[in-house]
Amino acid sequence: MVQEVKRTTLTMKEVADYLGISYWLINQLAKRKQIPCSKVGGKYLFRVKVLDEYLTQKEKASVQ
Repeated sequence: MVQEVKRTTLTMKEVADYLGISYWLINQLAKRKQIPCSKVGGKYLFRVKVLDEYLTQKEKASVQ
């Protein structure tokens, strides 16, 4: 029996959809190292858990 692999990363397009912002903005944030990601084989990958933590930090900073 082959075990199904559950993805834990998102592509830039998926992150744009997940966060509700444009692909262009995700691209700029990644290139400027302003959003946590990993570059693998010329492709940026984002972990959902890390994105959620990033959003939590941004939310806390917005009310301080």
